[in-house]
Amino acid sequence: MTSSRKNKTILIDSEAISALELLKNGLLAPATKLMNSKEAQEVVQSGLINGQTFPFPFILAPSGKMNAEVLASVNPGEELNILDDNENIYAVLIVEEVFAIDPIERINQIYGTSDLGHPGVKATLSRLGKLAISGEFEILDQKSCFCKEQIDKAKAMVSAKHTSALMMAANPLHRAHERLIRQTLDNTDLLVIFLLKPYTESNLAYEIRKETLEFFINNFLTKNKVTIVPLENSYIFAGYNEIILDAIVAKNYGIDRLTIGRNHAGLGMFYDSNSNKSIIDKMVDTDIEITVASEFVYCDKCTTLVSKSTCPHGQHHQISYHADSILELLELGILPPTMLIRKEISAFILAQLFPDRFKNLEKLYYDLLPVSGLLEEHTQKDFYIKLMKLYQTTSLT
Repeated sequence: MTSSRKNKTILIDSEAISALELLKNGLLAPATKLMNSKEAQEVVQSGLINGQTFPFPFILAPSGKMNAEVLASVNPGEELNILDDNENIYAVLIVEEVFAIDPIERINQIYGTSDLGHPGVKATLSRLGKLAISGEFEILDQKSCFCKEQIDKAKAMVSAKHTSALMMAANPLHRAHERLIRQTLDNTDLLVIFLLKPYTESNLAYEIRKETLEFFINNFLTKNKVTIVPLENSYIFAGYNEIILDAIVAKNYGIDRLTIGRNHAGLGMFYDSNSNKSIIDKMVDTDIEITVASEFVYCDKCTTLVSKSTCPHGQHHQISYHADSILELLELGILPPTMLIRKEISAFILAQLFPDRFKNLEKLYYDLLPVSGLLEEHTQKDFYIKLMKLYQTTSLT
């Protein structure tokens, strides 16, 4: 399959590209291709592909007037160029079928709702067209990903019999994240943390989140027991099907266990046959063990981090770990208490978010903090860490 400038073209965005690459790399199996109308309808009716759970049809239906005009004009067997955001030829597709879809129905399949007030629904709806295209495609310039090799190497290093996965944004990495990581490590030989790379601006930069996670792993966990793998968190992972797709991707990376938090947005409890069920109970032949971890809180009676299910003191004594609120403090330039987030991590993040914050850092350092008397060079990170130690001094409080 070769590209020709004479081919008709359609344009897709980076989220669609990430989904196509997961498909092409075999990480969404049992989905292996862009589905035609018959295949898509079978998945809608059964929720299965070849007897295995898959939450919705895997289709390509890009929005835009020009895309709609091109898709309406192509014929089966015709070659079609797929362009990326920069209008470079990303892939070539041989047209099998073009068919109509209902964008609202598609949104309901992904999110379980079409309410425009739901986070993500409006953005995803704007990306959907009314025509979908199926056919074999070849990616011309695929990004190199050695994640499978990285995981296999990490397994071999510790002779892992069991490998567990956590899907984590670490936005930012807080104490409850740390406890979840430790708890998962207690029951596995190797932990793979899939660090999410969302397509929104309401996140710390991926590299900042990765560095804080590496700091925790390298300084506070057993060597070679944890490895970090990037995962582009596109729209297909949104909504109440997120856990199913997380499990599918983890399984296809060669992982046999997945841990999720009890407060995971996609867990969705319901009552059926005289017992509580969740979306996990609907999964068929996914062949991965899924564990729902406890929700951790800080209890001012227990004076430590505890499982919400075992602490007897009630919500009026418990402090929850809401990453968005902790991030808001950091974005305002405020050092969060160390019971929420490790001071070294706060210091690093603040130094990255406010690189030119202080007019005279050395003067502040020597005026406010105890020093050895020797001339030393100090960074903003050093200053934040020492300042936090002053906050923790209790003799005058």
